[in-house]
Amino acid sequence: MLDLQDLDLQLDQVVHKRKSLPEHAALAELAQEKSVVDRELVTADTEVGDLRREQKKADSDVDQVRQRKARNQQRMESGQVTSPRDLENLQHEIGSLDRRISDLEDAELEVMERLEAAEGVQSELQTRADAFAGRQTELEATRDAVLKELDEQRANVGDQRATIAAELPDELVTLYLKVRERNGGIGAAPLVGKRCMGCRMELPPSELSQIKGTAADVVLRHEECSRILVRTSESTL
Repeated sequence: MLDLQDLDLQLDQVVHKRKSLPEHAALAELAQEKSVVDRELVTADTEVGDLRREQKKADSDVDQVRQRKARNQQRMESGQVTSPRDLENLQHEIGSLDRRISDLEDAELEVMERLEAAEGVQSELQTRADAFAGRQTELEATRDAVLKELDEQRANVGDQRATIAAELPDELVTLYLKVRERNGGIGAAPLVGKRCMGCRMELPPSELSQIKGTAADVVLRHEECSRILVRTSESTL
């Protein structure tokens, strides 16, 4: 019976270890930190995408005005326009186009600077996200290795428990399990000296005397904590 109790405690310890691995807490904390970076990265990706489209439009606007200026310049230089008034208007339009090109180039440069800054933020966030992913992989690998070892230990202890339980009367095992559930995992305890090692209380002389007169195959219960009490060579009777 005490062997069964010992094996059940070992199984309880394995279950506790599985739940309380430091990797569990580390992964949970990492997931929170990573979620913040992931959200920021989505925002950064969106901003970079918007700015790239804005830059593409700015480039297109500048190119269109430059092409228009080039066509007007070609008309002037080819001699196709002979009217002084038309030439004057064309020159005036070319001047306006130059100013428009300058304004568009300034806007284009401003977008490029914003894009460069946004890409810097995006790159930094991506680096952090990659580092989180790498750390997560490491922690999961460590956790899985420990869990595998604990599962193997649980299976081994479980096999030993099944063997010992099979050697005990079913009624006794059932009683033990009920008592164990009610008493914090301790269903059976040895009597060491005059003390129940389940609740650590010393038995009164009357109870010790009663135990002494009880046959060896009788299941004993401690009156105070109700645990199954097992006589050993260390019992004072």
